[in-house]
Amino acid sequence: MSLITDHILTWVTFVPLIGSLLLWTVVRRDQHARILALVVALADFVLSLHLWFRFDSGRGDDQFVERVAWLWSGQVSYHFGCDGISLVLAVLTTFLGPLILLSTWKAVTDRVRDYMAFLLMLQAAMLGTFFARDMLLFYVFWEAMLIPMYFIIGIWGGQRRIYAAVKFFIFTMVGSVFMLVGILYLFFQAGSMNLTDFLNVHLGRTEQLWLFAAFFLAFAIKVPVFPLHTWLPDAHVEAPTAGSVVLAGVLLKMGTYGMLRFAMPLFPEGVAYFAPAISVLAVIGIIYGALVALVQPDVKKLVAYSSVSHLGFVVLGLFSLTRLGIAGGIFQMLAHGLSTGALFLLVGVVYERRHTREISEFGGLAHQMPVYATFFMITTLASVGLPGLAGFVGEFMILFGTFSSATLANARLMAVLAATGVVLGAFYMLWMYQRVFFGKLDNEKNRDLPDLTVREMVVLVPLIVFMFVLGVRPGLILDKVEASIDRVLAPLAAQPFAHPEAGGHALWLPGGSTTDDNPGQAVRATEDLR
Repeated sequence: MSLITDHILTWVTFVPLIGSLLLWTVVRRDQHARILALVVALADFVLSLHLWFRFDSGRGDDQFVERVAWLWSGQVSYHFGCDGISLVLAVLTTFLGPLILLSTWKAVTDRVRDYMAFLLMLQAAMLGTFFARDMLLFYVFWEAMLIPMYFIIGIWGGQRRIYAAVKFFIFTMVGSVFMLVGILYLFFQAGSMNLTDFLNVHLGRTEQLWLFAAFFLAFAIKVPVFPLHTWLPDAHVEAPTAGSVVLAGVLLKMGTYGMLRFAMPLFPEGVAYFAPAISVLAVIGIIYGALVALVQPDVKKLVAYSSVSHLGFVVLGLFSLTRLGIAGGIFQMLAHGLSTGALFLLVGVVYERRHTREISEFGGLAHQMPVYATFFMITTLASVGLPGLAGFVGEFMILFGTFSSATLANARLMAVLAATGVVLGAFYMLWMYQRVFFGKLDNEKNRDLPDLTVREMVVLVPLIVFMFVLGVRPGLILDKVEASIDRVLAPLAAQPFAHPEAGGHALWLPGGSTTDDNPGQAVRATEDLR
């Protein structure tokens, strides 16, 4: 047991990779490939639960640390660590893994072994990205995610799959090159690739601005932030159902995670300078994504543009530079992963039966598929932020944090404009639901559609349950990330920034106070939704 517990992060990360290698070297039959992949994903989830229950929520530093010298006399090391932010996103990844594999049980019949292997490989790369504390190791995992996702879209996607896969690859690769240049620059300043050494490097204001821009571009493309979002709808629409769920559930969160983990603490002056402009882009993305979703004739493309809108909320929360807004942004990452992941699974269910996603092809499905309609309604309400479901908590915290921000110019106006995205979200989601499920069952092709099978309900029920659980008990997540937020943001809270329009006064602390009021300390937010 000590071999597992002492190296738990390595096991959680590489068990899926071992599974993918076994699929390519040992397994020959499709059914055996499905079973092995599911067993490996379930084992990885159990290992991640070991992390969850052993994690000390009162500590903000990294836990379960593993560090071994790797290259150049230890300047580059195999360095893993896990704080509360990494923990919740890693558990989300392993939680979705078995559900995604089970959802593809009958949907994929061509090259099943390869499909399962690529999904497991992708999971390993995502987990490594969350745990890596050496910047070169992080970059290796960051780029490794591109390979399996490229093949998942390019081989098992729709008619325009090659176009979507290449576009996804090029967009992400171009942004990553700029980040690599920034990493190399910091390496020569710090003398190692250790994230802690990077944090201790003293950088001038000009250096911070350029380096923040390089890192932010890579992360903004991954989110994606408006106007760098154009690859996402194509990737979502052309990807198979499992690929869309991975994209929405975890992969897009890599961008916002990177902003919080690296760009913000490494370059505090860059954050202070660019935060107002980034927040404006986030608000534009919220409204633009909602308006474009409103006119989509394809259900899957509608959900894809809703992701642009929802991730805009996450970015707005992070760059509100308030403790409440940042906590809300992290919570929204999880809520979006549950609700939008479930929406893509539900769209995949009806696509398998009808081989179309056009809203005009449906109508009255609630008469023929009442259980399916019920699951879809709950997920829709979670997506639009109904109180009592997970989506409400994150959006409320983000809007409240933005409204009370001392950093952003016109913060209250921005919060009000962002709130219109919530209204528009309810409009396009409920209007879509009305057209698909209510009214008369006029299309003869829909009269014989079977309702959800037991396997499909097994996939969806856990997602529905956690939408309710996190909606009424958000402290399950907020307790885990609270101390980690303070630690990650300490480099910003310790320095008095001056907003160009603030007359030289200090900017902020994570709790909403300014450095003039309480110098060098991170103040806890008085608002507590737990």
